[in-house]
Amino acid sequence: MSLESLIGNTIRPDVREVKSYHVQDPSGYIKLDAMENPYHLHQALRQELGQRLADVAINRYPPSYDGLRRRIAASLGVPAGYDVLLGNGSDELISIMATACARQDRRAVLLAPVPAFVMFQRSAQFAGMDFVGVPLNDDFSLDLPAMLAAIAEHKPALVFLAYPNNPTGNLFDTAAVEQILAALGDTGLAVLDEAYEPFAQQSFMPRLPEFDNLIVMRTLSKLGLAGIRLGYMSAAPALLAEFDKVRPPYNVNVMTQAAAEFALDHLDILNEQAALLRQQRTELSQALAALPGVTVYPSAANFILIRVADADTTHTKLLAHKILIKNLSKMHSVLTNCLRITVSTPEENAAFLDALKASLAD
Repeated sequence: MSLESLIGNTIRPDVREVKSYHVQDPSGYIKLDAMENPYHLHQALRQELGQRLADVAINRYPPSYDGLRRRIAASLGVPAGYDVLLGNGSDELISIMATACARQDRRAVLLAPVPAFVMFQRSAQFAGMDFVGVPLNDDFSLDLPAMLAAIAEHKPALVFLAYPNNPTGNLFDTAAVEQILAALGDTGLAVLDEAYEPFAQQSFMPRLPEFDNLIVMRTLSKLGLAGIRLGYMSAAPALLAEFDKVRPPYNVNVMTQAAAEFALDHLDILNEQAALLRQQRTELSQALAALPGVTVYPSAANFILIRVADADTTHTKLLAHKILIKNLSKMHSVLTNCLRITVSTPEENAAFLDALKASLAD
């Protein structure tokens, strides 16, 4: 028996051809590549969290997360009469939706503007859906005529819109989103991925009752809890009930539930940290814009997209300075020579700016 033959006879060809999702080892680097909250909890809060986690019954399967679900709905702006479904990060929620909407009688379509969050396409592929990407305009705005034409042609079951968009950082035009919702009608669902809502301060969540075909998805990762992996989404109750059938049992572990309950008890502190990062975003954008040869794009997220003369060379030099950012120049033609930088503390932002200046001067 040949292992190569065994893999070829059992693993799908498209899975064999795709590369694994790579996560850079951050050891020894200033980590500005993954849009994380850089602030730690105060010692007293760490001790409180530690005690709560110590009291968790890890010998038991996770209990129903009904209590946590109700608290999230009440605390995070979900409209009255609407519920939430929880997932192991937004990634699992995307997978749940793709799995529920993939069909056995015909190929279903998941559509999104590109460039966008890579898990939209990967989840569509692994669920057995066709992915259709509609390129953004050069200014990263939605190409609305192209989006509407693609909806008319492909009749997608799902349209994903990151709001604000990752990796470009901009908010799509509200009227354009409304036209997409209208074009989908009762044949497709529009998913607004609001992962960066704490920094955008704009949301479609309050408008869920206006659109039966609207789903709003968020995560606690960007708010400061990336390590616990908790995402949530809300939609019309009957629609959410269908997605809940696909959700794996016990998908939110007991440690995550306890940490999330703790976070909701101290939501004011996390919101203060988000406000600090919004202020730092403004200051870092202004400092970057003052550098020769650097184009800075407006951001409503906790990261900033810039364009330089040679992204590959600049990225390599920043790595030599132990600064870890994201090189997007090969992701899509509209991102040629673009780099993405997570907004961090004043100290880490200053270290990045010094390293960037040195890299550009070289």
